[in-house]
Amino acid sequence: MSIFNIKVRKLEYFEKWLILGIMIGVAAGIGAIIFYYLIVYVQSLFLGGIVGMTVPTASGEGSSRFVQGNFLLVPVSIILGGLLSGFLVYKFAPEAEGHGTDAIINSFHNKNGEIRRRVPIVKAISSAITIGSGGSAGREGPTAQIASGIGSFLADLLKLTKKERRIAILVGAGAGIGTIFKAPIGGALLAVEVPYKRDFETSALFPAIVASAVGYSIFGSIVGFQPIFGYYLGVFNPLNLPLYAVLGIGTGIFAIIYVKFFYYIHDKFKSFKISNYYKPAIGAVVVGMLAILFPEIMSVGYGWVQLMVNGSISSFPTFGLPILLILIFLPFAKIVATAFSIGTGGSGGVFAPGIFVGASVGLLFGMLFHTIFPGLVTSVAPFVIVGMLALMGGAGKIPISVLLMITEMTGSLQLLPAAMIAVSMSYLISGQSTLYRSQVATREESPVHMNEYQKPILENVKLKDLQLNDISVDAGTPVSYAIKRMKELGISSMPVVDKTQRKKRVGMIALLNIHSIHSKKVRAVATWDIRMVKLDSSGRVALDVMSEMKTTWVAVENGSEYVGCITLKQIVNEYKKRLEMHD
Repeated sequence: MSIFNIKVRKLEYFEKWLILGIMIGVAAGIGAIIFYYLIVYVQSLFLGGIVGMTVPTASGEGSSRFVQGNFLLVPVSIILGGLLSGFLVYKFAPEAEGHGTDAIINSFHNKNGEIRRRVPIVKAISSAITIGSGGSAGREGPTAQIASGIGSFLADLLKLTKKERRIAILVGAGAGIGTIFKAPIGGALLAVEVPYKRDFETSALFPAIVASAVGYSIFGSIVGFQPIFGYYLGVFNPLNLPLYAVLGIGTGIFAIIYVKFFYYIHDKFKSFKISNYYKPAIGAVVVGMLAILFPEIMSVGYGWVQLMVNGSISSFPTFGLPILLILIFLPFAKIVATAFSIGTGGSGGVFAPGIFVGASVGLLFGMLFHTIFPGLVTSVAPFVIVGMLALMGGAGKIPISVLLMITEMTGSLQLLPAAMIAVSMSYLISGQSTLYRSQVATREESPVHMNEYQKPILENVKLKDLQLNDISVDAGTPVSYAIKRMKELGISSMPVVDKTQRKKRVGMIALLNIHSIHSKKVRAVATWDIRMVKLDSSGRVALDVMSEMKTTWVAVENGSEYVGCITLKQIVNEYKKRLEMHD
């Protein structure tokens, strides 16, 4: 193996990543197959064995019909799943909680692609339990984390560089998502798009294409190559483009609601002073009660989306209520169920629930447009399909990859113009809201690319010419306050000042290093005696220190006294301003 390691490391870029891409793709394909059938097995144990229920599936996955079973036992299944999932996650790998993709992004930007070996195993089992027991979650986040974990392991095994390990986990994420969605092109593009809100990690594109193709081929050979939602063969009418723009505005608003409510529940449960083991079970109580009235919110939900595409809304259980009332509340119910399934500490993806929410919003808009313009809108199916991708393009800040991904999942190439209009509007309306908190706006704001933006012009930028900010927190304040303050400022770390010392001691507190907030002061969790820069230092020196500390700020001292901070944004803005002066 050591000789093989040396040979791989010395290969040129394309040869090296062709080999690594194939290896990661094989891992993604096999991992997706195991995870897929693990969900099927757990679902038969929980929903089938306890409730006697069969949830509908999409046409590309067998197209089974809904069997109600004993509805009163639905909460039992979901709560039991929440308990087991919470125990597995917080006992063996706490970083496996949540939706997975954000953890990969965070690892890329802040951890040099490091993922613990046990995470893929814990993620697979806990997510299968969450989904199989009826929790509202998707398959894509867990599959991405499984494949990324294997990518990180391969990078360590082959003794690759930190940069190559970071690329490997993105390749794994794209291959995992592209494989489980049967959307290899979209998955490959997602690998390079998802780390940023407005940029691409282009170095991962070639291996991501290779890995996604290999993973998809292996997965499809076992479960079939038909798109998940079959082939939509309707005819696109360009006269409907203004209606798709309106749909994009609607899905953009729902994207904001989805993100805001998900993280509201997430942050609330993080602050509750109860054992993490029980938090997913508490969330499961809410989901179980909600599922009695809205069984559509359970599990992945692709079967219900398929019925929306087919226009078969008469198949939806209504329990004597008007079907329109059910459909109006359905997107809100799915958002609530997803927040309480995953945001409370459960394990699963947020992409598939987003598809469901977008599809249900698209269904409502399609029905409305058909009522107003019956001669123009003859089918709701195009609006359901476009609604899926428009919402996730805005909510995940991944408009390009999701365009192709949903197209691959539905075989509906003719809807691309409508989709492009809708997703652009959704992306615009949703603003900075994103399901992936670890995303940064562009490469220049990522700690791993910070040094690339050091230019000679920064040597002439002196910190004393910039406005100092004091974003520090006192060492005697509670950790909970520091966490709240960091979230308000949109940063993952901040300086700490200990005023009890004769000479003020300066340190740092980081979200990544906070494992408990119970009865703790900032002083107890801070890293002390951090590197600072002088007031007369240059912008380039400040960037060097930020890169070393993996922060977006640097503490400034005058003499030996802390006087404030300079942020990465300030230096970048000053650099741009001076660059424009030279143009």
